[in-house]
Amino acid sequence: MAATSEELEQLLRPLAPEVLGLLARRYGSFDACEDAVQEAMLEAVRKWPDGGVPENPRAWLLTAASRRLIDEFRSDAARRRREQRDALRASPQDAPGHDDSITLLFLCCHEALSPASQIALTLRAVGGLTTAEIASAFFVPEATMAQRISRAKRTIAEAGATFELSDTGRDERRLAAVRQTLYLIFNEGYTASSGARIQRLELAREAIRLTRMLHRLLPDDDEVTGLLALMLLTHARHRARSGPSGELIPLAEQDRSRWDRRQIAEGVALTEGALKTGPVGPFQLQAAIAAVHAEARRSADTDWQEITALYELLERIAPNPVFTLNRAVALAMYKGPQAGLALLAEVEADPRLAAGHRVPAVRGHLLERAGDMAGATAAYQTAARLTTSRPERDYLLRKAAATAG
Repeated sequence: MAATSEELEQLLRPLAPEVLGLLARRYGSFDACEDAVQEAMLEAVRKWPDGGVPENPRAWLLTAASRRLIDEFRSDAARRRREQRDALRASPQDAPGHDDSITLLFLCCHEALSPASQIALTLRAVGGLTTAEIASAFFVPEATMAQRISRAKRTIAEAGATFELSDTGRDERRLAAVRQTLYLIFNEGYTASSGARIQRLELAREAIRLTRMLHRLLPDDDEVTGLLALMLLTHARHRARSGPSGELIPLAEQDRSRWDRRQIAEGVALTEGALKTGPVGPFQLQAAIAAVHAEARRSADTDWQEITALYELLERIAPNPVFTLNRAVALAMYKGPQAGLALLAEVEADPRLAAGHRVPAVRGHLLERAGDMAGATAAYQTAARLTTSRPERDYLLRKAAATAG
């Protein structure tokens, strides 16, 4: 069966962590296994479009990756014989009955790694993001991120980490890195950092799948619950976020009848349950904000006062310039554009936002609401130059043209 490049991506992305998990469990060399899986996936991309997708893609990838490992281990004759024997046995029955993705998540978030390296490695090994996409998420050059991932894999090997979930325990530092990783995977899926599409739904769905697995494993962790709720409430809007040609449709202009009310109901229930049981964390608060948006049947019905208050609380417990930027928008809807512009002035010099398009995009929106069309046009044009997403750029250019008269 022939497959398009998009169909191959949808097929290979969830298979990659499964095959890597199997290899890491069997061979123990995470670094070598990750490289072998990447090589096997490249081989699949080269061969499958013309030759067709094999009957059992996972077994094919497992065999191909195992053979790559045999080549790497060929200097050890005894080991080579063992690897070759195992590779020949690779079959549908070779895979365990459970998904190793969560175990792989915790392995990538080993305590020997820095939080940034934990997240980057997991995005690569489990999320299937490219090095360029991960670099964009961290606002660093691609070469810097490639070095970080390479060092992280070496550190995992040197630490002698084993592929056992029981070894991970309930270390909050590692769990926090896992939660943040899943959040970043979802964000890249919900709003692609670059390219022709505003959404990469396969990434968003994979993040939700993995977070559901983590929630089943840790049902009493309120931040895991809040994270799952946030994803569901946000993903519920995906059908209304783009038009027939892939153009971006902002929240205020979306057809809310196209929102997934089933996902909204589940997300609201999860949010309410998490908020009742203990200390409030950042993901729970972000879920609460998403719930306020989701429960408004019209944009005009949005309770901006409550959203502003939630952002203020969120900033107190987890200071972040992006949260302040979002509060500026909410405050402008609640108290007027001048209030939003005053808050924007407090955060726009933050170096973490300096290179991105978010600040000028928000400035354009607030200046437009304030009636300063010339200022809005200039801000929208600046934001359009800075974004790497084609749908966002096209939207910002449309806004610039509209405010220019």
